[in-house]
Amino acid sequence: MASRARIEKMSAEVVDSNPYSRLMALQRMGIVKDYERIRQFSVMIVGVGGVGSVAAEMLTRCGIGKLLLYDYDKVELANMNRLFYQPHQAGLTKVEAAADTLKFINPDVIIEPYNMDITKVDSFPLFMEKIRTGNKDNSGPVDLVLSCVDNFGARMTINTACNELDQTWMESGVSENAVSGHIQLLVPGKSACFACAPPLILASNIDESTLKREGVCAASLPTTMGIVAGFLVQNTLKYLLKFGRVSNYLGYNALDDHFLLLTLKPNEECDDSFCRKRQLEQQSNPTVVEETPQPVNVEVVHEENDWGIELVDNSVDVPNENTIDQKHIQLDSSSTGAISLNQVKYQYVPKAKCNPQIDTSDNETSATSTTRDDELSIEDLMNQMKGM
Repeated sequence: MASRARIEKMSAEVVDSNPYSRLMALQRMGIVKDYERIRQFSVMIVGVGGVGSVAAEMLTRCGIGKLLLYDYDKVELANMNRLFYQPHQAGLTKVEAAADTLKFINPDVIIEPYNMDITKVDSFPLFMEKIRTGNKDNSGPVDLVLSCVDNFGARMTINTACNELDQTWMESGVSENAVSGHIQLLVPGKSACFACAPPLILASNIDESTLKREGVCAASLPTTMGIVAGFLVQNTLKYLLKFGRVSNYLGYNALDDHFLLLTLKPNEECDDSFCRKRQLEQQSNPTVVEETPQPVNVEVVHEENDWGIELVDNSVDVPNENTIDQKHIQLDSSSTGAISLNQVKYQYVPKAKCNPQIDTSDNETSATSTTRDDELSIEDLMNQMKGM
C-alpha cells in the first residue's frame, strides 16, 4: 500500500482528508500560538525500543520536521509484548523497521535511521557530529535529544556528548520490574546532568549486570512504556512549542499511581568537566527564563449539537435545593486522601419529607445528626437515598 501524498502546508480545514486538522485545533483553542512551527524542529531519538519507538511514532503523527533514529539492535519476536513493531519485521534492524513504518504514517516527516552503537569509540565522533549539524536543513544543531536507552553506559555517552556540545536533552527510563518510570529534562549547567546525581532507576536494588546473563531479562509492560513515552513526548511538545509547564523531573509509580515532580540542581563537584564548565557559564551569564504564554481565551463555536449539551455559568444563582456546595468535601491533608465522615457535608439540602431524621434548618448538617449515618446499616442508608 502506497503512502499518502506529501502535504506542503498544514491546514486547519476540518475535512476527513486532512491529517492535521485536530492538531491545528490546538491553535484555534489558544493552547499553542503557532502549531505549524513543529515542522521546523529536528529531534534525535537514541534507542528505538519500547519507549523510543512509541515516542517516534507520536512525534511523527504530530508532524515533527525531522527525526534522527539511533539504535543497533534488531527486531525480535520477544519484542512483541511492546507497542509499535510487528511480527513480520523480525530480523530487521530496529531503525530500518521504524523508518519504514514512520514514513508510511507521515511522509511529511524527514526520517534518518542510523544503525549504530554510540558507545563505540569509532561511532562517538559521528554521533557528536549529527548532534552538532542535524537540524532540519543540516546547518546547525538538533533542537532536542531524547534518550530512550536501557543501560547506564549509553546514558553516560549521551550525557558526555550533550554536556560538551551544550545540547539540551531529555532522558527517560522504565525500571527493571516494569512498574515505574520517569522522564527528565537536562539543560547543561542549569540542571543536574546524568553524572551529577546517580540515576534514580538504579535504586531498585537490581544489579544491571545480572540482566545480561543468559536466561535473565528485565520485565516489560507495554502499558508502562506507553505511559512514559507519552510523558516524554508531551514534555517535548511543551518544550518546543512553548506551552504549559515543562517538567524538570517526573516520576511515575504504577503500583499506586503515584507521581513525583522534582527539580535537580547540578553538582558543583560533578565528575564531568564540561558539566562544571557549563555551570560556570550559567553563573556568569544567567539565561533569562521566558514566561510561558497563557492560553488565549478563544470562543469555540460548535456548529452541531445533536445531544443538546449546554454549558452553564457557575456564577449564575440556582435554586437552593440544587445548589452544590463547592466545599462539601474536605480532604484531611494529614491523610492519604481518605475522607472521614465528620468531614463530609451534604451536597444539597434534602427535603424534610424524604428523611425526617435530618434537620433541614441547618445547611451544614453533617453525619452527626440525631441518628448517625455511620451507625446505620447499608439497607437503611440505601432507603434514605431512594427517598431523596
